[in-house]
Amino acid sequence: MTANRVGEQTAGSLALALLASCAAAPTTTTPPAPVELVVLGIAQDGGLPHFGCEQPCCVQARQSGRVLFPACLGVVDRRGDDGPRLLLIEATPRIEEQVALLHELASVQGRGRQPVDAVLTTHAHLGHYLGLAWFGREVAGSKQVPLHASPRFCAFVREHAPWRQLVALGQLAPMPFVVGEPFAPWPGLQVTALAVPHRDEWSDTMAFVVRGPQRAVLFVPDVDAWDKAPGLLRRLLDGVDIAYLDGTFYDGRELPDRDLAEIPHPLMTRTMELLAEVAAQRPGALRFLHCNHSNPVLHDAALRERLTARGFALAVQGERVAL
Repeated sequence: MTANRVGEQTAGSLALALLASCAAAPTTTTPPAPVELVVLGIAQDGGLPHFGCEQPCCVQARQSGRVLFPACLGVVDRRGDDGPRLLLIEATPRIEEQVALLHELASVQGRGRQPVDAVLTTHAHLGHYLGLAWFGREVAGSKQVPLHASPRFCAFVREHAPWRQLVALGQLAPMPFVVGEPFAPWPGLQVTALAVPHRDEWSDTMAFVVRGPQRAVLFVPDVDAWDKAPGLLRRLLDGVDIAYLDGTFYDGRELPDRDLAEIPHPLMTRTMELLAEVAAQRPGALRFLHCNHSNPVLHDAALRERLTARGFALAVQGERVAL
């Protein structure tokens, strides 16, 4: 047994203890919870159907009208006297449809040029931040929307076109957080950003733990490998009730024409091996998203059933979790 394998097994065992109190599978709450997290997309950056893809998965999606948006979350906080506050986690190229879904799930209307109260971004890859442009004068023309991001990401948008124009015109207000320290987009909602290893050409990459009055939810849509940083799984899962995990590739065979070393992600099969005990004890608490358009879990119902039988789950666009 290799040293890496021993380290991975240890991480999985630690994760079991840390998730010992996690909740059952997310369900829609009736009536809606005062603070609620909603899933606004589960696909990889390009969504489904995927630009430039002529595989059956995308050809059939175009024919049937099936659409999956890039990985994105929203938070609805109904505790204020002036209507729900809305947090958008990731600004994808499908931001219009995703914010419309957020408004529908939050039962809000009339937001106009201030469609959300704050935005969080994990990193500067196209499926996670290109939607920031929609806050600019060519589209919404928003005013001082708080953008919570790492210091490196905030420097990126301040210094590079076209993003610096949104800052200069007062449409976005970059608000750098301290990595590893909790911050509050508004009182009563806590977020902690944790650094994860990823391809960091333009910014570093974060995972977010979002904590409400009842639960803490982990969002880690992109990571190169769980064992690339010592103790990464332990740190990410510490105190978490529900975890949304990088599910880009199932077993690595779905893109035979691409070198996956250029686009590294932990395979779902490996993640399930590492966290098997957690999933068995807390079915539904570990949920995959950011799935590549070619990932068979998106297209094979029998495979999803096997996933569920092992205690894991594929996140569902529109699912809701009371925070």
